Amino acid sequence: MTIAMPTSHEALKVTEVMAALRLSRSKVYDLMRSKQLPSFTAGRARRIPVDAVREYMRNQMEEAA
Repeated sequence: MTIAMPTSHEALKVTEVMAALRLSRSKVYDLMRSKQLPSFTAGRARRIPVDAVREYMRNQMEEAA
């Protein structure tokens, strides 16, 4: 399964993760708060590594199997 994510970026904005996973803003923040989706802050901006999103998806697929 391939996800359309910006390939030129190593870290995504919350809105980009929302679009990639088709989740609400509050759900993405819940995932970050619960450490299911690692993130970091750069100044006042929250960023999520692309690899973290892919790992989250892999984990979800394994749990569903």
